[in-house]
Amino acid sequence: MTFDRAAGLVPYLKRLGISHLYASPIFTATSESTHGYDVTDANEIEPAIGGRAGFDRLVKALKAADIGLIIDIVPNHMAASLENGWWRDVIEKGENSRYAQHFDINWSRRLTLPVLGDTFETVLENGEIALKPDPKTGNPSFAYYENFFPLAHETWQGRESETLQLTDKAEIATLHEQQPYRLMSWRDAPRDLSYRRFFEVTGLVGVRVEDKAVFDDTHRLILELVHTGAVDGLRVDHVDGLADPKAYLDLLRQEAGADCYITVEKILGEGEHLPDDWPISGTTGYEFIASLSHALVDGEKLTALRKAYVDVVGKPVDMEAELRAAKLLMADKNFEGEFTTLLTLALSIAETAKLTLEEKAVRSALRELLVAFPVYRTYGTEQSLPPASQDRLQKVVEKVKTSVNAPDPQALDFLTHILTGEIAEAALSEAANFRIRFQQLTGPLMAKSVEDTLFYRQNMSLALNEVGAEPLPRAFSPDHFHAEMKTRLERQPDALSSTSTHDTKRGEDARARLYTLTEAPELWAECVARWRQLNQSNVSQLDDGAAPEPAVEWMLYQALAGVWPATLQPDDSAGLEALEKRFLAYVEKALREAKRRTNWGDGNETYEKAVLDYARHLLSSANQAFLKDFSASMQPFIRAGLVNSLTQSVIKLTAPGVPDIYQGCEALDFSLVDPDNRREPDFATLEQQLNVDQKLSAFTEQSVFSGELKQHVIATLLRCRQETPTLFRHGDYLPLIAKGKKAEHALAFARLDGDDALIVIVPRLVFKGIEQGLMQPNTEHWAETEIALPEQLANRHYHNVLNGEALLLEDTLKLETFKERPSVVILRG
Repeated sequence: MTFDRAAGLVPYLKRLGISHLYASPIFTATSESTHGYDVTDANEIEPAIGGRAGFDRLVKALKAADIGLIIDIVPNHMAASLENGWWRDVIEKGENSRYAQHFDINWSRRLTLPVLGDTFETVLENGEIALKPDPKTGNPSFAYYENFFPLAHETWQGRESETLQLTDKAEIATLHEQQPYRLMSWRDAPRDLSYRRFFEVTGLVGVRVEDKAVFDDTHRLILELVHTGAVDGLRVDHVDGLADPKAYLDLLRQEAGADCYITVEKILGEGEHLPDDWPISGTTGYEFIASLSHALVDGEKLTALRKAYVDVVGKPVDMEAELRAAKLLMADKNFEGEFTTLLTLALSIAETAKLTLEEKAVRSALRELLVAFPVYRTYGTEQSLPPASQDRLQKVVEKVKTSVNAPDPQALDFLTHILTGEIAEAALSEAANFRIRFQQLTGPLMAKSVEDTLFYRQNMSLALNEVGAEPLPRAFSPDHFHAEMKTRLERQPDALSSTSTHDTKRGEDARARLYTLTEAPELWAECVARWRQLNQSNVSQLDDGAAPEPAVEWMLYQALAGVWPATLQPDDSAGLEALEKRFLAYVEKALREAKRRTNWGDGNETYEKAVLDYARHLLSSANQAFLKDFSASMQPFIRAGLVNSLTQSVIKLTAPGVPDIYQGCEALDFSLVDPDNRREPDFATLEQQLNVDQKLSAFTEQSVFSGELKQHVIATLLRCRQETPTLFRHGDYLPLIAKGKKAEHALAFARLDGDDALIVIVPRLVFKGIEQGLMQPNTEHWAETEIALPEQLANRHYHNVLNGEALLLEDTLKLETFKERPSVVILRG
């Protein structure tokens, strides 16, 4: 997506009602980058998408349409790539580089570069490394396939020709030892890395943005774009990765100014809130998705769905134990190097403080403390932990002390004192380093344990396995949803309300459909049993068990249920082939992320092939018995899911928060996890089908299945937001309670700001209520169901935002008044 192509979409975005274009990183990134988060130059705009000139043309088009611009910035990391001039300079000059302190590198040893397919010695022996002139500079370098690693000048200066002629392996090895860096196998990175990386990605190196000089160097262009008015807001990527998020945000606010809209990518745990003293508008909205599940999940039937899943798996599932196992895997293996760094620091602090502690006891205590953390991190500074973080830490420590895996209490208290700063003065500096690095590890450990391991291992309900969701079983209720919205209005009314992002596990409409499985768990279980039987002959029996195993079969059918295009027919071979390509990529990723019988670092080709062949068979045109059964069985789930899609869109556009509409999600999006959810939408079709003046009565069943109705409802509500912005930004949130025959099938609330009022009524749990079709009038749907209106809303004139109908409401709103399907009611008065 170039700047000029984006500028071409501005008229459509304006018609849709968009206030701001929200762009992923626009700065120069590695060649062929598909996302821009691997920045190589933070002070240059990516030439491949139009450079500064193209950017300026986009800004001009946006301003002409009165549309603002929000950009994504990446202060936590940059690309550890030879294309990054700063990183290349560090490779060549080591600690003497001007940028040596820009990156979070441990300079007590040589810089590790995990770029080889094997150890340096093996690669050298195999003749895969040679000394050659760098094609760009002509200087001697270690050539490894297409990569040329520069040699430190002092190791060849004045003898360039002699150096390039070295062929003896011992001499080359000696030359390698003289460099400020060490070429190593990528496989050794988890346990032997000299720099902080982004999560498990060794190609992304941590940046020390806490240093003012580094901040200035990495934010020069960002702040210029803000100060010139080209950019109106900033989205801060992975704020929890920073050494001191609050200090960074304070500085960013100071430099960007009071009017710049700033949000942070931050996962909030259950009951967790942003620190009150962060000078920002809020998060990017993952917690909003978690809140929505309370509105759309049938909490009363989750037990039945869980039982069906356990019956297929063949054993009870202990989610506490599963979560612990996933975290232990991360602490012991995937983040072994980061764990070892912390352990070494702790032991050094003990020695400095003249404390006698066994390494084994400290190791165990550190492990248990990391594994027990229920949120991404605390927010201690170099000096100490703030009160809220101290309270959080103490609760975690008490939990660890009383657990069945309780470590040595003295060792645990010692670590606690390091984190709180209650340590000998001589060890305070080391303690500050430990505190910061501990906090920078708990976030990645949590994310990779939950989102990228547990959520691929336990698949009872894929809709609930979403970024920001609580990993342990919980109760679901509309009351909880209402409470969350009231809190949202109070604490972060200007935060983004997301339903899809480039990081969500599936598109919002796939998730909306999969919520409906909680309404019909017995039916779903019967379907899975039948489909497993139909495809039983394609299960392979391997030495380590069946492939796919029953739990994976369950996952495959549920994932397929979510991604199945609403209008796909079993005999559409081209459609099936297109779906198969996307589905197989997802299955491969899901198997590797689960880390059960295969993983990214140590693949099990036999197992993967068997499961992929099974998945391929599911979508084979020759497998008509299954495809016809699957397609027919999916119809009620598809219809109910489409209603859920409308419900969650309406809630997002009317509840507290700023609605964030991910590309293409103004219509239907049944994407799987990235990279599937990063495919470019069909903007031509989206532009063509948008008719903001069309009457609701003109929409047909096909309009629902095509996403045209969803797009129309969103456009209508966006206009409504523009007409009364204060109502949506600051208006009170009033939960409304339905009573009567169909009470549990309605979710209602109001927004109130002075004389402006909005009443929102949306359907929920409709699986058994739409047999007559999505757009067919159904006078019985809301029979004997009503909502008592509080005094502020009663005895007022309203009009229905969606169809223009005028009505006078007294103190009761009878839902059977509204006969139009799909029974979404938005009254403005």
